[in-house]
Amino acid sequence: MNAAPQLFLFDLDGTLIDSRADLAAATNAMRALHGLPPLPLDTVTAYVGDGIRVLAVRALEGAAVDPDLAAREISAAYAEHLTDRTIAYPGVDAGLRALRAAGHDLALVTNKPGPLARRLFDHFGWTPLFAALLGGGDTAELKPSPLPLQIAMQRTGHAPATTWMIGDHHTDLEAARRAGVKSIYLASGIGHPGAEKPDLVCPDFAAFASHFLPRA
Repeated sequence: MNAAPQLFLFDLDGTLIDSRADLAAATNAMRALHGLPPLPLDTVTAYVGDGIRVLAVRALEGAAVDPDLAAREISAAYAEHLTDRTIAYPGVDAGLRALRAAGHDLALVTNKPGPLARRLFDHFGWTPLFAALLGGGDTAELKPSPLPLQIAMQRTGHAPATTWMIGDHHTDLEAARRAGVKSIYLASGIGHPGAEKPDLVCPDFAAFASHFLPRA
C-alpha cells in the first residue's frame, strides 16, 4: 500500500507467536513451589501483556508471596522450556520475510525480557530480518511507555510519520499513541484494545502483511 519504506514495530506474544502454553506452564510451576493450585490456561493468558513482574503479581492472586521472587521463579521455569510448545502464528514467517524483501524495516518492541525474546528470534530464524530487538530490561521503561518505540525509531532512522506499531494489546496501542506513531491491532491475538482506537484493525497477521505488500 505504502510506496515509501515503513518501519514496523512488532509486539511478540500474541502478535508473532502463540506462547500461551509455555507461559502458563511456567506460571503454574511458580505457583506449585508455593503450594498453590494451577491456574487455567485462559486465566494465565488474561494476565499476560504487561511484563513478567505484573504477570507474577496477577498470578499470585493475593497469595502472601514476594512478587519479585515469584517473577524470578516464573522466568527461570520459562527460560528452561521457552520453545517447548510455542509456535509462530499462521502467516507470520512468510509475512515478515515478504515485508523485509519489499524494503520495509522491522523491529521488535516487547515487554518480554530481552534475552528470552532474542532466544525466541534465533529459534524461529527471524533475527537477521530485524534492524532492532528491544525487550524488557533493554530500555528504562516498558510499554505502554513510548520510550521503547522512540529508541527503536532512533536506531532505525525512522520518524513517527513512517512508523507503525503492530500488536494485540492495549499497551501496544497506548504506546503507539504516546509515541505519535500509527497503530495496528491484530484481532487474532490474546489481548484486547481496551479504550484505545487503533488506526487499523486486521483479523490476522496475513491480512496485515497483505495491506503493505505490492499487489501481484
